[in-house]
Amino acid sequence: MNQAPNIAEAEWDVMKICRLKPYPCTANEIYASLQDSTDWKPNTVKTLITYLVKKQALCLKQEHRVYYYPLVSQAACVRSETKSFVNQVFGGAAQPILVTFLQEETLSRSEIEELKKILEEKEG
Repeated sequence: MNQAPNIAEAEWDVMKICRLKPYPCTANEIYASLQDSTDWKPNTVKTLITYLVKKQALCLKQEHRVYYYPLVSQAACVRSETKSFVNQVFGGAAQPILVTFLQEETLSRSEIEELKKILEEKEG
């Protein structure tokens, strides 16, 4: 898949569980992993899984049971969601979000150096 799908907030929770597992997982395993952090019922989790399969973010593999595994990387999802956020909140302009972030956050010396390096690469 070339472009990551738009993933809703609840769907992110399901994707995170699938990424944490070193192997494809069942719907029941996903549900069990989410029990401590959500009050979702099994049908809610199965609905979210169905949405993610339709969006081609998860793939199902059927053997003796049905297993799910991610089709898109975390990085691809983050890029897609970041672009969507910047478009919605800042009209597609990156500069205001960067200024807001830099004014509000406390950055370490190494973080500042890394940001300088990225800006220099963009410039040159």
